Amino acid sequence: MNNPSAPKKITWIIGLICGILGIIGHYADVQVLKQYEYTLLLVGFIVLALGTTVKGI
Repeated sequence: MNNPSAPKKITWIIGLICGILGIIGHYADVQVLKQYEYTLLLVGFIVLALGTTVKGI
C-alpha cells in the first residue's frame, strides 16, 4: 500500500464543500440538500480518502 500523501488543493476543496453541504442539509431546512445529505457526506469522504491514497489526485 502506498504511503498517504496530501491531496491537491482542488481535491481538498471539493471534498470539503461536499461535506459542508451535507452537514447543512442535515441541520438546515433546505429541501434539496436534505434530500442528498448522506450522499454528499459520503462523496466528500470518498474524495478526501482517494486524494490521500492515490498520488496525483
